[in-house]
Amino acid sequence: MGANGQRGYLLPMYRRSLFYGALSAFVAVGMGAFGAHALRARLAPEMLAVFETGARYQMYHALALVAISFGNIGGSRWVNWAVQAFLVGTVLFSGSLYLLALTGARGWGAVTPLGGIAFLAGWGCLVMAGWRRQ
Repeated sequence: MGANGQRGYLLPMYRRSLFYGALSAFVAVGMGAFGAHALRARLAPEMLAVFETGARYQMYHALALVAISFGNIGGSRWVNWAVQAFLVGTVLFSGSLYLLALTGARGWGAVTPLGGIAFLAGWGCLVMAGWRRQ
């Protein structure tokens, strides 16, 4: 137990970031493998590329969540908002691309930019966290 009575060295927000980042990376690897092996023969090349884009961006942001968990930028509200934005972005951006590729329903493509905006918001929050830290 640490001095503050909590187990380990990570603040609760950072433990959540590590958990969600690791879980998201796990899912991204699984989706990437699923795309590479199970879908390669079933999807048109352009839809396979859409699926792979979803997995790639999910992994990028999963790694960002893991990196946040080990960062030394304090328990800032900006960091908390960044974590939440990355999670929302992953569900909306990657999730909509997975659904678009698997179902062919073009309507899912309308959701993807909302996920991109959430990703941008998350990065903007990290910029603010770094700026406020100075």
